Amino acid sequence: QVQLVESGGGLVRPGGSLRLSCAASAASGSIFSMYVMGWYRQAPGKQRELVARITSGSSTNYADSVKGRFTMSRDNAKKTGYLQMNSLKPEDTAVYYCNAQVPSGGYSVNYWGQGTQVTVSS
Repeated sequence: QVQLVESGGGLVRPGGSLRLSCAASAASGSIFSMYVMGWYRQAPGKQRELVARITSGSSTNYADSVKGRFTMSRDNAKKTGYLQMNSLKPEDTAVYYCNAQVPSGGYSVNYWGQGTQVTVSS
């Protein structure tokens, strides 16, 4: 079992920045450095969408809408993933969810955080 706790959301003006954090805790035997971590978001009335993902080897990929503005990283020693969001736009407003794909017996198990609200408004 893996627990994910997000933090860092809030209200910011257009053009501003926020950094989201996702702290993982798990029972012994689970190795954080092997997790594939992701950030997803869901705006009102819309489907949840992938924002960014980072592999166990720290390769990243991003949604086209955030490329050049958002950066995902991880600190394996702290068992934490991050999403640095710059040049925020009103359309970035959503609940942001942390996701972890955890290797388990030859397949992966998905875990989700509770979500953190990001609101971009003047």
